[in-house]
Amino acid sequence: MSLLPKNPSREQEEREKRRSEQLRANLARRKQQTRSRRSGAEDGRDEGLKAAASQNESADSEK
Repeated sequence: MSLLPKNPSREQEEREKRRSEQLRANLARRKQQTRSRRSGAEDGRDEGLKAAASQNESADSEK
């Protein structure tokens, strides 16, 4: 079963084009993020293992 009809309308073609552009942009962002992490540069977010560890330490010190 095909997702697209045999004769897609102009609106459907435009929607597919926008979707493919958005997917390419998302892939480019993810690749850039991976490259920055691989090179050791911070991406500026306060999350992940380091942030989780600091939250656990502060919770343990409150007890």
